[in-house]
Amino acid sequence: MTLERTLILVKPDGVRRNLIGEVIRRVETKGYNVVALKMVQADRSILAAHYAEHEGKPFYEPLVEFMMSGPVVAIIAEGNRVIEGFRKLAGVTDPTVAEPGTIRGDLARDQGTKVVQNIVHGSDSAESAAREIGIWFATDVKGLA
Repeated sequence: MTLERTLILVKPDGVRRNLIGEVIRRVETKGYNVVALKMVQADRSILAAHYAEHEGKPFYEPLVEFMMSGPVVAIIAEGNRVIEGFRKLAGVTDPTVAEPGTIRGDLARDQGTKVVQNIVHGSDSAESAAREIGIWFATDVKGLA
């Protein structure tokens, strides 16, 4: 058993469309535990830290603008192989080709915007999860991250 923690973000498009509960329902139905949750109006400093590896890429600025366009719900989920499991549950990045049954396949679609608006983010590795949890929950959940 590999008990892990991951960061899940319900992005501004998911919050605007009232999909927070649906995302949480799918996470919990899968058997993962939500151990921390908060709604945040992300500022540039949080997003610069979160997306540091993308700075300078053509999509960076539109991505930051999108993520600042409304509230984000940050979730720490825990469970056996939760990082891999949530990424499978989320589906591939492009909602047009995401499999039915996934969050993106069922709930997202191509909006024709500068960046893909695909409802959720999930950490891609244990290292990323630790770094991202530290960014989004820096002062909130000591001992959880």
